[in-house]
Amino acid sequence: MILAFSLFLITLLCVIIQPRGLQIGTSAIIGAGFALLLGVVNFADVLVVTNIVWDATLAFIGIIILSLVLDEIGFFEWCAIWMAKFSKGNGHLMFVYSLLLGALISALFANDGAVLILTPILLAKMRILKLEPKTIVAFLLAGGFISDSASLPFVFSNLTNIVTANYFNIGFSTYLSMMFTPYVVSTFVSITVLWLFLRKDIPLHVNVELLKHPDEVLKSKPLFYLAWVFIAALMGSYFVGEQYHIPISFIALGGALLFLAIARYFKAVQPWQIIKTAPWQVVWFSIGLYIVVYGLKNAGLTTYLSHILNALNAQGNTIAIVGTGFIAAILSAVMNNMPSVMIMDIALHDIPNSALAYANIIGCNLGPKMTPFGSLATLLWLHVMAKKGVKISFWEYSKFGLLITPPILLVVLLSLV
Repeated sequence: MILAFSLFLITLLCVIIQPRGLQIGTSAIIGAGFALLLGVVNFADVLVVTNIVWDATLAFIGIIILSLVLDEIGFFEWCAIWMAKFSKGNGHLMFVYSLLLGALISALFANDGAVLILTPILLAKMRILKLEPKTIVAFLLAGGFISDSASLPFVFSNLTNIVTANYFNIGFSTYLSMMFTPYVVSTFVSITVLWLFLRKDIPLHVNVELLKHPDEVLKSKPLFYLAWVFIAALMGSYFVGEQYHIPISFIALGGALLFLAIARYFKAVQPWQIIKTAPWQVVWFSIGLYIVVYGLKNAGLTTYLSHILNALNAQGNTIAIVGTGFIAAILSAVMNNMPSVMIMDIALHDIPNSALAYANIIGCNLGPKMTPFGSLATLLWLHVMAKKGVKISFWEYSKFGLLITPPILLVVLLSLV
């Protein structure tokens, strides 16, 4: 256990700190290599892990490619400008609308897609609007939070969702029927709490006339209109695919490549540039870090967790759901939600309460907001912010996350009950 945990801790620190510019996937694969060499895992474990994560990882890549194409043609910028114009200059309405937009994009294009695509657009627009630095930070903190807290409704809305759904063989429509209410609750409770916490930094009035007309940012209006039809058709494909047991990655990645070809036909994008920009390091990150985590399972960590979760389950459904969600949240905040969701899934495998799998997802999606290193989305968000000249300290972020997350998490878990 000491060897497995030490190896995991070193690997995770390398992923977070990125010494000498070492990318996250490279760090994870090196950690996996050492896990094999030291006997913490074996090659059979590697095959098991690959079987667990391949669908989730390729689906994520597909969603990001689709997001990048839509971003390139001006789709998200159009939405952001329309949202600002619709507020009619009311700063508080703009705050609410920007979070509703973030919640919708997170649901449809995954939490990482919301961070990578929407955050830079919102930051650029807020600078055009000449908002004060404290206002910009307030909007960005709230946007970063909603990207994870709203990544609940669809299987593809978060990597943790896909991993858990695949692990427990949860169908697309079954998952949606269970998580739609928690998604709605999480979105509106998050917006309410974030507004109460940040309202002093939100201006009463914003001069939205400084922004362009939304149509001016579009590369091709026909392609923009086609994009809405394509997204609707893609959503329908997930429901159809479930009936024929088609892996979600086939639809997500296949749909993304098809839309990329359509955008190329309209001469709106350079396909090679889009493919090159996609976060391929996430593939190595998912496989590598999960192999290292599997060493913790081999060392007995999941057995200890399983005893705790069984004891909670014996106390009734409400205690079991809330307890499971908070354990998943704390683990995610301390050791990142990607390894946490897998550890919890394994620990929950033999417990006869299917609701706990959903509680685990909620905990692993919201819990990471308590620390800057709790999720890949937050790490990406901080990286994007730093590149744009907005720096948020470890303590500033942690203080914000620790105050905001627990009450929202509790309400969302109760909505699952």
